Amino acid sequence: MTYLPKPKFHHPALPKNALGFTHRDYEGSISTLCAGCGHDSISAAVIQACFELNLQPHRLAKLSGIGCSSKTPDYFLGQSHGFNSVHGRMPSVLTGANLANRELIYLGVSGDGDSASIGLGQFMHCVRRGVNMLYITENNGVYGLTKGQFSATADRGSRSKAGGINNDSPLDLVGLALLIGATFVARSFSGDKTQLVPLIMAGLSHNGPAFIDVISPCVAFNNHPGSTKSFEYVREHNEAVNRLDFMDPRQPITVDYEPGTTAEVTLHDGSKLRLAKLHADYDPHDRIAAMTYMQQRASAGELVTGLIYMEPEARDMHATLNTVDVPLNGLSEKQLCPGSAALEKVNASLR
Repeated sequence: MTYLPKPKFHHPALPKNALGFTHRDYEGSISTLCAGCGHDSISAAVIQACFELNLQPHRLAKLSGIGCSSKTPDYFLGQSHGFNSVHGRMPSVLTGANLANRELIYLGVSGDGDSASIGLGQFMHCVRRGVNMLYITENNGVYGLTKGQFSATADRGSRSKAGGINNDSPLDLVGLALLIGATFVARSFSGDKTQLVPLIMAGLSHNGPAFIDVISPCVAFNNHPGSTKSFEYVREHNEAVNRLDFMDPRQPITVDYEPGTTAEVTLHDGSKLRLAKLHADYDPHDRIAAMTYMQQRASAGELVTGLIYMEPEARDMHATLNTVDVPLNGLSEKQLCPGSAALEKVNASLR
């Protein structure tokens, strides 16, 4: 497929953020995905979130594996660092990059095949180790690059475009993320930008492993009657647990909420995520309650979206390993290799 590159020029009156960047500065190449693909909506949400967060593009590293979802980092943040790894192995590459340079903001983009099948073990160990990242799964329930076979997240009883029925139990990535220790867990829908953008902003600002499962319909193979990952099905079964807004404390905040209807979550940098709760008894700080609630709503045929769980005092991998403050790629050879005497001293302390 050939296509023209995105033109460099733009209207001089485009809105700019506090850094003087426009949305165009956060864009990438022209998408080659199918017209109407939910993944393109997620890319647009990432662009909007980074624009509103006033992020310098070169401070962000985006990593992916293989699949339609893993192509999308090419479509946003063209001025950031990027690495497209092999199938299912993105979490290992992201972990290594994070260990080498903790000063970057890490965004892992994957799919339900890349994370829930060949990369399931990689996904789980990356999260349980507490890698400071935002991990986004673009979940459509099928293998879009290989003509629409069921993926591991396809619901039992759902139908393929060819009419086949899935008889296997699905993997719930949100449930897994809660179980293995993610400190920020959310789910959203690619067609709900109002909800998705603040979730991405909060996830990028969170200190620790943040995970967002985004249901993203495949218009070519999984957007038909009988699919539980189609636009129509998700809109009919969406159970939003909260209404979200992300507020940067560096700007004036004017909010008017009724008493008893909100929960305020303080992020590691002091930013605020306010939740206008639709259910008065839902607490996003209780991991066990969140897991129970997910199971209850799933048994009722509802797809829970919104901020499902967040640990306010989260620690990341560097805090657990007690690594030095200076990124490893910033240390000199003498500091990295202090000599045999220093090595002997370390070995002696372990005897």
